[in-house]
Amino acid sequence: MMLDDIAFFQQLARAGSLTATARELGLSLSAVSKRLKQLEARLGVTLAARTTRRLTLTLEGERYLSQGGLILEELQTLESSLSETANQGLSGRLRVNATFGFGRRHIAPLLSRFCAEHPGVESWLELTNFPLNLSDHGFDVGIRIGEPPDSRLVAKRILPNRRVLCAAPSYMNKMPPLKAPSDLTQHRCLVIRENDSDFPLWRFEHRQSQQRQAVKVRGPLASNDGEVITRLALDGHGVMLRSWWDVNEHLSSGTLQTLLPEWQGIRADFYAVFEHRRHVPERISALIDFLQREIAGRVPALPNG
Repeated sequence: MMLDDIAFFQQLARAGSLTATARELGLSLSAVSKRLKQLEARLGVTLAARTTRRLTLTLEGERYLSQGGLILEELQTLESSLSETANQGLSGRLRVNATFGFGRRHIAPLLSRFCAEHPGVESWLELTNFPLNLSDHGFDVGIRIGEPPDSRLVAKRILPNRRVLCAAPSYMNKMPPLKAPSDLTQHRCLVIRENDSDFPLWRFEHRQSQQRQAVKVRGPLASNDGEVITRLALDGHGVMLRSWWDVNEHLSSGTLQTLLPEWQGIRADFYAVFEHRRHVPERISALIDFLQREIAGRVPALPNG
């Protein structure tokens, strides 16, 4: 009963409201509200201030969620280890979060292969525009660009990556001079708009001196989707700064060409991150090892390291 209450409260906190929880559990709003009241009565504390649309945890609620989550993790780890020992195979749930472009292109097919090799694993891949907080959304593994600042997360690099300045030959044949990053202010730059900034900032590093420059760029065409920007570049509409993993095939075929070869975009390595815990479930370690090993066969090595 206590473990069921912890699991119920975790789902309630993740959903963020009584209404969303009722929808996910297939229960009525009144049933969810009643269960929360019964839990609070048993504990003798208020766990959350709530309306039908929003749930705000109290300090006691935060503590119950945090420490209760650790208890459930320990139990899940124990059961998984027992099952893996008995069945000589991985088992349990794996929830993974990644961004849309990289997630579709690489994480989804690799996760498919991993689950085919380990049929006891139940997997859920959620793709989002921006990385989600692992603990708040119940994810086991997140795929991120750059090491996370959160010291509670462990990060394992799965892919060296760097942003590349490039354009199609049709644009290069008619473009203004480009001898330094500062010249980009005179170019049609294809930008990804992820916020309301009028001037996206492109950052570069000189290959030899390691000098860094940042340039505010703009252009007549923009999108919030990386694949659209790549399409616009291929059609000769301007210059773009995109990740190596995304454009290496176009660079290899010649449909895109590198610009300012003495300057390079800053590093944007991909990491698999997970929460620090005393016992990391074997399925999490195995997935990350698999990604580190297999991603190299999908993305060519980064030029010049």
